[in-house]
Amino acid sequence: MHFSIPDTQDINEGNSNYTSYNLHVNGVFHCSLRFSQLHDFQEQVKKEFGTSFLGTHKFPPKKLLPLTPSQVEERRQKLEKYIQLVSQDQKIANSDLFNGFLLSAQKETRRETPMEAKLDVYLMNGHKITVNIMSTDQTDDVLEVVASEIGLKSDFVYYFALFLVMKDEDDERGTIVRRVQDFESPFISLKSAVGKNKIVLRKNYWDATYDDDLIQDSVGLQLLYVQVLSDIERGWVQASMDQIKRLETLKAKGSRKEYLQFARTLKDYGFIQFKPCVVDYPAPNTPAVISAGNRELVFRLRLEDGAIKEGTFKITRMRCWRITSVNQGDDAKVDPTHLELAFEYLIGRNKLQWITMTSDQAILISLCLQDMVDELLLKKRGGRIKKPQDRVKGPERQFKAKDGGVIVASSTSTPGQSDPTTPPQTSTDTSPSKTSKTKGSVKKISDKLQSVVVSPKQSTPKSVVENDIFDAGIGEDDL
Repeated sequence: MHFSIPDTQDINEGNSNYTSYNLHVNGVFHCSLRFSQLHDFQEQVKKEFGTSFLGTHKFPPKKLLPLTPSQVEERRQKLEKYIQLVSQDQKIANSDLFNGFLLSAQKETRRETPMEAKLDVYLMNGHKITVNIMSTDQTDDVLEVVASEIGLKSDFVYYFALFLVMKDEDDERGTIVRRVQDFESPFISLKSAVGKNKIVLRKNYWDATYDDDLIQDSVGLQLLYVQVLSDIERGWVQASMDQIKRLETLKAKGSRKEYLQFARTLKDYGFIQFKPCVVDYPAPNTPAVISAGNRELVFRLRLEDGAIKEGTFKITRMRCWRITSVNQGDDAKVDPTHLELAFEYLIGRNKLQWITMTSDQAILISLCLQDMVDELLLKKRGGRIKKPQDRVKGPERQFKAKDGGVIVASSTSTPGQSDPTTPPQTSTDTSPSKTSKTKGSVKKISDKLQSVVVSPKQSTPKSVVENDIFDAGIGEDDL
């Protein structure tokens, strides 16, 4: 997850003058917050999770006198670092306290009051499902309503997720922007999104063996079928002419299960393909089309002589990665269309190399990598995809409002992240050598490779904290 506070605003409301800190999640504006609101949240975190949490030592202190511009900037940076640390602690990030705080902040920022609403959710074949919800319902609540509306078994609800998709003029299927998180309201996020967007239901896993569960259920089978049809039509799955003819024959016969089983044998089945970008491998400024899936990134490169070359990079050989903003001047703001994603790759035994791509979908690519790593670690621990009954309804929480009043809200959490046998893994080493010494917060795979955007105001990381890729059970057999 990518949290940042790239800028601030001076707010004048009646007799109240204050600085508002703009919180972005995954490169998208989520909410604005006063320092007092974040301080109140920090106090609740300390009370509930104790003072051993590293972020408690990073929260900036209160000031009695008004802040100078340089002090505001210093506070912005410290608050950004704090929220990044909070989001990387799985006990906190999966809690109803965290979800409730961010959901309440989104509602307050967008001035959204709870009301009955209708939300259109689309399947991958363009079929529209209209569900009745409350405008402020969190994502998991909406997803469960959608699943109930189409008759999907509760055990399979979280095999799928809601995605925000931007409509393209030349392709009605659109471009995936991001997965909608549980600490936001899909209704509010859709209404506030820039451009023409829609909410789409897509599968939410990478390992094709999970298909075996879904194809036994008629609704699950249909959802998989329409998604595979879409992926093949847009060229995300590679197929020869003979293979396409066989697929067309199975489609004409209505043999959905056989269609899926054959499609699974095709190259790049289950991959997401991103828009064309530029990479520095094997040479600087090489045009490429990148796909993610099957625990790897695939680069399709157009070389100077016009030839097409393919390179595959397995996630088990990525020691770490980071996202940085392309240098646009010291005073430039973070622009999500000018981002670089770089990963350090084990290209040979004891030989690492940084590989960089410049793409306006850098954050989405990073989140896909993180999801693949999460799924791999979950399977190695013997965990499973969560079910609706795993969610725990939290108590009513009181959060501070911008005007100093109280917002009363409740949310749900998913303790253990669908792994009932193993508690969430968090780092307990707080020594300076193991904490991030760089603004890029580069993390190792065993920490689920949670990276953040580096602001142009911050220096590019000069070094990376050394981490062993084989931690968390990833070993030689995966190379």
